[in-house]
Amino acid sequence: KAPSALSVPPANVLEGDSMDQDVESPVAIHQPKLPKQARDDLPRHISRDRTKRKIQRYVRKDGKCNVHHGNVRETYRYLTDIFTTLVDLKWRFNLLIFVMVYTVTWLFFGMIWWLIAYIRGDMDHIEDPSWTPCVTNLNGFVSAFLFSIETETTIGYGYRVITDKCPEGIILLLIQSVLGSIVNAFMVGCMFVKISQPKKRAETLVFSTHAVISMRDGKLCLMFRVGDLRNSHIVEASIRAKLIKSKQTSEGEFIPLNQTDINVGYYTGDDRLFLVSPLIISHEINQQSPFWEISKAQLPKEELEIVVILEGMVEATGKPCSMLGHL
Repeated sequence: KAPSALSVPPANVLEGDSMDQDVESPVAIHQPKLPKQARDDLPRHISRDRTKRKIQRYVRKDGKCNVHHGNVRETYRYLTDIFTTLVDLKWRFNLLIFVMVYTVTWLFFGMIWWLIAYIRGDMDHIEDPSWTPCVTNLNGFVSAFLFSIETETTIGYGYRVITDKCPEGIILLLIQSVLGSIVNAFMVGCMFVKISQPKKRAETLVFSTHAVISMRDGKLCLMFRVGDLRNSHIVEASIRAKLIKSKQTSEGEFIPLNQTDINVGYYTGDDRLFLVSPLIISHEINQQSPFWEISKAQLPKEELEIVVILEGMVEATGKPCSMLGHL
């Protein structure tokens, strides 16, 4: 899957004298109910300051959501789904946990093997040929640690071997073998899922730098392009768009970052793409469009974003993907 966000173009991308009939006349200053950003009579220094001010994007240009969760009190919920939590971690933390889990389990079972040998008195009969130890050639903690690694990883060098005169060692061998298999399945599965994530697939999906509003087939349309640089295609690709803009309801309720659907061909099937060559995605600005009441003069002053979401399946891996980009 692949989302992408589009920035609204400057006013000069609205071209053509034939569009004058679709553009609203400037709003007079005496209308008090109109929001500030809709008025054309603002002082020039205000408009200039707005262009210089850095806008906080909902979706950054690289396609990553610029949303950070803060003041999360129920952090235990992340531990209830520990697998997804590990997959979502950064690579450096993931590798650190991967190494630490294996090292801790080897040290833990190595300590138990050493304790068994110490309690049975194997350490006092190392050079005694008549004594049958729990594990042959185990003469200290280091050798117990090495035997723990050999047992869990099933290396089996053959130098250190458990004997049949140690029932507690046999039970420990069974426990370590089962737990070692569980640890291997969990950690290797976590690494495999993280490696096979199609996040980097978005690097070869290119979106327009700007969206453009112009006439097309006698209709006023918002258009942008999307293309795939790879020879392996996105199978069953579909596209949809969202308008991110704060709004105030008729009851006076303020809704920040309200999401409104933008029709890019849902009813006609044009939203399902055969992405072999770059395509132009078009949205007709009609009475059902969220841009219908925005004039050419008002558009540069609006604080809004257009997020385009491209979803599909990677042909090379067969995995669904979702990619974000900002135009």
